[in-house]
Amino acid sequence: MQLETRKLLLDMLEAVASIEEFTKGRTFADLGRDKLLRSGISYQFVVIGEAISQLRRLDQTTFDGISESSRIVGFRNQIIHGYGFVKDNVTWQVIQDKLPILKRELVDLLAR
Repeated sequence: MQLETRKLLLDMLEAVASIEEFTKGRTFADLGRDKLLRSGISYQFVVIGEAISQLRRLDQTTFDGISESSRIVGFRNQIIHGYGFVKDNVTWQVIQDKLPILKRELVDLLAR
């Protein structure tokens, strides 16, 4: 694995860990009330999406090893360019349902 590929995967894994830390013991209602929480989570999703976007240009095979990689980039784009349309319930659902899958895939890719 290329050094830059590994760095991008580690950046994503660190962002996932940050989102997990930010949301530990928190609820969906907290997301709606806490601007700092919402901002921190959004930034980490931007980091994940940007890293995956760079990965696509650098290492297509590894990019393809991340399920829903294109949707993750799309979510990043929505946060950046359509931030007013990002719904808290969608963000919370992504955290609950999709983030654990991404984390598992990143750990598996890094173990290769």
